[in-house]
Amino acid sequence: MSDLKDVARALEVEIRGLVIDPVSNSPIVILKKPNEDVFLPIWIGVFEANAIALELEGVQTPRPMTHDLLRDLIVTLGARVRSVLVHTLRENTFLARIELARPDGEVVAVDARPSDAIALALRCRAPIRVTAEVFEAATSASLESGANPDERVREWLDSLSPEQLGKYRM
Repeated sequence: MSDLKDVARALEVEIRGLVIDPVSNSPIVILKKPNEDVFLPIWIGVFEANAIALELEGVQTPRPMTHDLLRDLIVTLGARVRSVLVHTLRENTFLARIELARPDGEVVAVDARPSDAIALALRCRAPIRVTAEVFEAATSASLESGANPDERVREWLDSLSPEQLGKYRM
């Protein structure tokens, strides 16, 4: 079960972009605090980036993808995805959980990778939330590396052309 303190301190975020890290050539989903220029980049796998991109573009695949299957299973069982929560940053790894509301009203939480949770949230039209502690931990980790993360990410995003950021710039 989700800790209510986590949810109470969580902020709903939006997807600001889906880009490729020029150094590692890995996809990054960039989450943004609403009404602020505070960004949270999360490095993800290629398959998860594809799942997120397909949903952002509204592309229908001929057969259900894994995240479509999960959505359909949840709905068939009478539950719904209430939200997803990125709740921990530990050793440069983000942890998330999917919060499901069962038909009897009970809320259950299932651990997930943030990329899978985000792909599912998009398909279920569920909010994506990040705890204040994760934003603080990400900022602290970046400051230890000698850079202001918000400024660095903002400068990097501003330097990207619309073609580099793709259709996902929001």
